[in-house]
Amino acid sequence: MGDIEQQTAWGFETAAVHAGQAPDPVTGAVVTPISLSTTFQQEQVGQHRGYEYSRSGNPTRTAYETQVAALEGATHGLAFASGLAAEDNVLRLLATGDRVLLGNDAYGGTYRLISKVHTQLRWTAVDLLDVDGLAAAWPHDTKLIWLETPTNPLLRCFDIEAIAALAHSHGAIVVVDNTFATPYLQQPLALGADVVVHSATKYLGGHSDVVGGFLALDDEGLTQRLRFTQNAAGAVPAPFDCYLALRGVKTLAIRMERHCSNARAVVDLLVGHPAVERVLYPQLPDHPGHAAAAKQMRDFGGMVSFTLRAGKQAALRVAAATELFTLGESLGAVESLIEHPGEMTHASAAGSPLEVPDNLVRLSVGIETAADLVADLEQALTHA
Repeated sequence: MGDIEQQTAWGFETAAVHAGQAPDPVTGAVVTPISLSTTFQQEQVGQHRGYEYSRSGNPTRTAYETQVAALEGATHGLAFASGLAAEDNVLRLLATGDRVLLGNDAYGGTYRLISKVHTQLRWTAVDLLDVDGLAAAWPHDTKLIWLETPTNPLLRCFDIEAIAALAHSHGAIVVVDNTFATPYLQQPLALGADVVVHSATKYLGGHSDVVGGFLALDDEGLTQRLRFTQNAAGAVPAPFDCYLALRGVKTLAIRMERHCSNARAVVDLLVGHPAVERVLYPQLPDHPGHAAAAKQMRDFGGMVSFTLRAGKQAALRVAAATELFTLGESLGAVESLIEHPGEMTHASAAGSPLEVPDNLVRLSVGIETAADLVADLEQALTHA
């Protein structure tokens, strides 16, 4: 059990439970052990049994990397201490003066990392919904294109296959942040992406108890470069963090099904509600990128955003009035969360091309009883 041939033949749920997780050969333990050792005995000088120092590699991390790579249909998986640590490693592939094309509705932390930390790079915010326009105005110095789909927080969805074909025709690397969709709903490598990024803190971990990041890819050359910086820069997750994420991923499929069904119940409430100006959810026929989502996703996800007719103060009141939905940052866990992106997760994008509407509310719909979530939102909307 556990070899690559079996893993590629397994269904998603089977791979989530078994890929990289064969019973322990010494004890027979069916749960992957947490290997806390920082160093490993070498048989001779320079000859080890796969592990020498836990920054470079750790058995628990290997199990987790194998598991998530299998779910993404990837040959290689690399785990990091946070989603932004994973993103930072990708950006280290580029040289001074190289340009990054970034969707104009990207996560504020990604924007901050590119614009404020990797200041040696050039970047341009573009409309990834308009592939023809992008092709007509493609900057000649672009080396990498970065897309989230669905995006955070407006949930726009982009045609990965079309964008990847365009980018590859110009020799650019295609990076897809798959955090919102997860590999259960969408597999970007099969659509032409070169690198898939995750904040494992979100749906992969799924329980608001671990921070992590992940890269999945097939290309051997890119893998070796990223593995080098993973080790050299050292932003790797602790063994216990790997264990928590690995355990969370085991139930990803059944959790995502509940997230999606609950999100639809919430959308049914919001659509047509007199206090709501617009509902943003990829399943809605008029949603930006609905056709792309319908083509490349299994379902439409557990994130819902909406704007309030009465403006920013109404959005702030609604966000503060829920009882089951916890007011807090992050997303993708079993409990439902509500936030005001303009004042919270996307505050760093204020005044930039990525600034979000100030009357926007974002929901991370959890796995609670749908009727209870709907009732909570219904009462909160009376404060709008």
